[in-house]
Amino acid sequence: MSINSGSFDRRERLLDLAVTAVLSLGLFVLCVLVWQAITTMSLLPAYLIPTPAATAQAIWRDLIDPQFWTGQLLQTLYVVVVGFLIAAVMGVLIGPLLIVHPLVERSVYPFVVAFQAMPKIAMAPLILVWFGYGHTSKFLITALVAFFPVVVNVIAGLKAGDERQLILMRALRANWWTRMVRVRIPNAMPYIFAGLDIAAVFAVIGAVVAEFLGSPNGLGSLVIIRQTSVDTPGLFSVLFFLAVMGSALHFLINAVGRKFTFWSQSADTKVAKR
Repeated sequence: MSINSGSFDRRERLLDLAVTAVLSLGLFVLCVLVWQAITTMSLLPAYLIPTPAATAQAIWRDLIDPQFWTGQLLQTLYVVVVGFLIAAVMGVLIGPLLIVHPLVERSVYPFVVAFQAMPKIAMAPLILVWFGYGHTSKFLITALVAFFPVVVNVIAGLKAGDERQLILMRALRANWWTRMVRVRIPNAMPYIFAGLDIAAVFAVIGAVVAEFLGSPNGLGSLVIIRQTSVDTPGLFSVLFFLAVMGSALHFLINAVGRKFTFWSQSADTKVAKR
């Protein structure tokens, strides 16, 4: 029975993947057809919306250009990954400290929210003055943009622990650290990875903003260059690669998250089947 059940579940997952792929491909084709119709009927000028063929040519031109990879795309990816890692580490470390005591959370959390409310693009020139135009400033800007989703989800996850388990741990005279490691952190893992997922997308935005403000390399600086020369297909190409980068990070974090939150997913599956 278990073998048949496992085989059925695999077939069901494969069927779901196939249906999802077909629907996604169909939606993509529909969007391209609408896009082609808009350009064919000249509803918008070519300098605003290029044809799909012109955009595909620009993407292919960038794809086979080694300078685009080494001088632009990989530079941005480097900033995104480092900035994301800084935000992830800081969020995971600061989150538990804010729930040590309710008084600490009520006192410190408003400052975290106020700091996040400051527009990062307005803070970026100040960071550039402090740290210059090197990688350090770009790492910090990216980390600042991606930090808040991590710390908010860490706090929410740590506070969402099973109260019955916590009462049992207190009855067994477990200290704060033991309760944190044994109960709160395992229960918070789905929340933490949800925050990391959002932060990864925000990190791409932060890296582009940082490169807008004074960087000779990266996709952000390439956007400025191509905007100046009114290279609209080239701009669409940059947006395509940024979308691919963000999507790849999203799927990577979700794949890692499934390894750490398998118990949560299995429980959700059982509830759904009931």
